[in-house]
Amino acid sequence: MKDFLQELHLRESNYGFSTGQENRNGKGNPLNSYNPTDQQLIATTTFCTVDDYHEAVAAAKEAFKVWRKVPAPKRGEIVRQMGDAIRRHKNALGKLVSLEMGKSLQEGLGEVQEMIDICDLAVGLSRQLYGLTMHSERPDHRMYEQWHPLGVVGIISAFNFPVAVWSWNSMLAWVCGNTCIWKPSEKTPLSAIACQNIIAEVLKNNDLPEGISCLTIGDRAVGEAMAADENIALISATGSTRMGRAVALKVSERLGKYLLELGGNNAIIVTENADIQLSIPAIVFGAVGTAGQRCTTTRRLLVHQSRIEELTTRLVKAYEQLKTGDPLDPANHVGPLIDQDAVKSFEQAIKTAQEQGGKLLTGGKTLGGNFVQPAIIQVPEQIPVMKHETFAPILYVLAYQTLDEAIALQNEVPQGLSSAIFTQNLKESEAFLAAWGSDCGIANVNIGTSGAEIGGAFGGEKETGGGRESGSDAWKAYMRRQTNTINYGNTLPLAQGIKFDF
Repeated sequence: MKDFLQELHLRESNYGFSTGQENRNGKGNPLNSYNPTDQQLIATTTFCTVDDYHEAVAAAKEAFKVWRKVPAPKRGEIVRQMGDAIRRHKNALGKLVSLEMGKSLQEGLGEVQEMIDICDLAVGLSRQLYGLTMHSERPDHRMYEQWHPLGVVGIISAFNFPVAVWSWNSMLAWVCGNTCIWKPSEKTPLSAIACQNIIAEVLKNNDLPEGISCLTIGDRAVGEAMAADENIALISATGSTRMGRAVALKVSERLGKYLLELGGNNAIIVTENADIQLSIPAIVFGAVGTAGQRCTTTRRLLVHQSRIEELTTRLVKAYEQLKTGDPLDPANHVGPLIDQDAVKSFEQAIKTAQEQGGKLLTGGKTLGGNFVQPAIIQVPEQIPVMKHETFAPILYVLAYQTLDEAIALQNEVPQGLSSAIFTQNLKESEAFLAAWGSDCGIANVNIGTSGAEIGGAFGGEKETGGGRESGSDAWKAYMRRQTNTINYGNTLPLAQGIKFDF
């Protein structure tokens, strides 16, 4: 077994669920984790059952009774230790993410760095869970609001960011006083187990109860049980729009809370006033990074008609220099797709685009196994296939005449996650950022659509789900607001001057 797997305490056979400090084999079927680069078995774990899941919920509920009483700055100190532990294992965990998911080593290490960064943010946040004070209309009264933890937070994460998105949720949830149950993607269970091992050690060293951090390697049945479970105060789900709709409907039936981060179909607008040299690396990385398997991947390129020939020529040249292969080799830019289903979706999307009038400028071939050649397809108009998210490296290029037309094209898809404009013209950039500009949750100027800083709230609108994670005031999703009124006088005046004397 590779040294970095041993460092992360991964064995040939791994447990299926954990209630914090106690790791157990699930009662479900075996689950094999395969390397998408060569389809070789990495290790085997087990699915947990719905009964196993309920055991984890019970532990999380008990732990919440203790954890919610720990002062928030003290909870922040525990998260600080978690961040330090992740730092110590950064290289090993980054290699595991690259091995199991297939993203480049640089991106795997970058994802672990995001975990470290969110820990740092959460530590500071633990001393800044601010409420407000308000003036009362009644004499000798004071009003204020405060924030309390929700309870047990359920986290459903996707394969493309097997550890970072979990940390965005869990670290904030923990400093806010909640306990967490994590259901990772079945395609990347080992990365989740490695994280749980790291967190469990910190909890054990601080003599904290089981259940603050729980892990369930579950299938769809476990996800459905989590969504329907009234013991789960908040469900944070990252994945497809189809999955998000199912979660939202089930949670809404019980009037629960949910936070959704779903599909993206992101566009970059390149205006006639753009710095083309500046735009090239942003477009290429945005389109082919993680082999097109990011929710923030650049999928549409809207180019002013006066610049489209120049830009497509340079992009084709850049694509021809891309190296595809083993993601653990730093010389390679593009790793594999996650599995054969993803390869088939790639092939079908290219075929459909050509049938709808698209012209393949470069790439589009399958290279054996799960590897594909990133494609650029020029289209005469925004064809139907462009409105659907294909989780693969396909970039559609379309010419436009006016900025209003470009913004309309940008917004003319069901998803609303990330967007960008390249221009050196102040009026163009401000129009893009205005209320009548981009309708996405993220709108950038002279940087690409992929890559988000921890300090800002991350999320999107429309079919992207409307959730916000990470920075800004995203922490409020993990807490409940309470308004308090205190009468420090000797009389009881009623609101609006109502008289109700006895």
